Amino acid sequence: MSQALSIGGQRVSGAEVRQQNVTAVLSIANIVKSSLGPVGLDKMLVDDIGDVTISNDGATILKLLEVQHPAAKVLVELAQQQDREVGDGTTSVVIIAAELLRRANELVKNKIHPTTIITGYRLASKEAVKFIVEQMTTKVDSLGRECLINVAKTSMSSKIIGSDSEFFSNLVVDSILAVKSTNDKGESKYPIKAVNILKAHGRGVRESMLIKGYALNCTVASQAMKTKVQNAKIACLDINLQKARMHLGVNIVIDDPDQLEEIRQREIKITTERIQKILASGANVVLTTKGIDDLCLKLFVEAGAMAVRRCKKEDLKRIARATGATLISTLANMEGDETFEASYLGHAEEVVQERISDDECILVKGTKAHSSASLILRGANDYMLDEMERSIHDCLSAVKRTLESNTVVPGGGCVEAALSIYLENFATTLASREQLAIAEFASALLVIPKTLAVNAAKDSTDLIAKLRAYHNAAQSPNADETKKLLKWYGLDLINGVVRDNLKFGVLEPAMSKVKSLKAATEAAIALLRIDDMIKIDPEPQQEDPHGH
Repeated sequence: MSQALSIGGQRVSGAEVRQQNVTAVLSIANIVKSSLGPVGLDKMLVDDIGDVTISNDGATILKLLEVQHPAAKVLVELAQQQDREVGDGTTSVVIIAAELLRRANELVKNKIHPTTIITGYRLASKEAVKFIVEQMTTKVDSLGRECLINVAKTSMSSKIIGSDSEFFSNLVVDSILAVKSTNDKGESKYPIKAVNILKAHGRGVRESMLIKGYALNCTVASQAMKTKVQNAKIACLDINLQKARMHLGVNIVIDDPDQLEEIRQREIKITTERIQKILASGANVVLTTKGIDDLCLKLFVEAGAMAVRRCKKEDLKRIARATGATLISTLANMEGDETFEASYLGHAEEVVQERISDDECILVKGTKAHSSASLILRGANDYMLDEMERSIHDCLSAVKRTLESNTVVPGGGCVEAALSIYLENFATTLASREQLAIAEFASALLVIPKTLAVNAAKDSTDLIAKLRAYHNAAQSPNADETKKLLKWYGLDLINGVVRDNLKFGVLEPAMSKVKSLKAATEAAIALLRIDDMIKIDPEPQQEDPHGH
């Protein structure tokens, strides 16, 4: 029921607020539903100033929707959290959360208290995670590099680059292995940020390439400079190396016109002294985010150093990290003098300017502190390149998670179907009310294989029935060895049949599944808890008495 409040606002409570939340959440899930899976479709989003984004990535779509409803916002944040944590599986997490909420709402209508449902969902989620970890996972070590390529292919299958997955999966796996670093504890880390992605128009998609080293989309500041420096000592600056000008509002009163010339000379000298300090420290490559005067370029050319101006700050931060340099924003030290020490320099085997496609790029190769890799993507137009970049980012994340957690699960609705059977059986062992909530949780998981089949224009009822029969046989107490192998069965959506997805290499990182289940359950529970919504009316704008 909804009633006006004495404090100037609306209060909606009870069944009505639940119904509103469920409707809002379902409308969000329905938007991304058709983009799930290897035959999912793309969405075209046009914003208020007419910028077009064509995407298949759940998190990107929801971010651009600018959702107003508070309950729907929870789902948008859920997709973004999944994107940050895992990088892939953003669409499925939203769909599961919405389905859980819809079913919970049905239970509440049947006079089951929300607290009971919440307890049941929590229990089901816990059991599901335990089941995935104990029953469905396979160690990566036993599958080798092939496994990583399959994970990348599975992640790509629903994206724009799915048709060239063979080519791109190799690029992705090579680039993530190229940036491997080991910390003091001996753990391997694969920082995705160390893979720089550059986009260049023209040529075919398959002419994208991987370059060992960090590629900068800039050129040297002057044609007279060297375009190749071996054993580079790199200074990363965030300083303007242009002629020092007087600050605004500074007045100088002079009584002799000759002094004007001296002031000009001093202005020039300030910058040349700075540059000489930097060069004296042994730097032979200088990268700065700001400008360098033509006057000052002469000093670099004479010293045989390479200078690059107007680099992006985030590029410089990454280069500084990869080469062991320090990004300097001022030369002043504690005493107030200007100094530049050799310890601020980063080291790389060579810095070279190469022509890649139509652009000149600067490549930093053989970085000392961390290794780095760059992917140069080629494509027909901006929309395609942006979508390719998002797809590559998802794949890199999926491969990274696989390498760090070292376990994979079969994809194609296999895990969801197995969990659904397992949780249904588990629900019947409980003699409390929670059994209803757990049974609903089990059926809610089937929304993933169902949506996959519907998107592929296949008969979902038929396929899901087969899939469930296989998983039921695999989990029956007296199953023999051949029957137990049926637990790896999932959907093959191109041919519309059920097959052993572990054998066919449809794999996903186990962590992605576990995290998405936990996150979806948490989000559904958070929305289910709400039984009252109070909305304060905005203050009325006071009218201007003068009629302005």
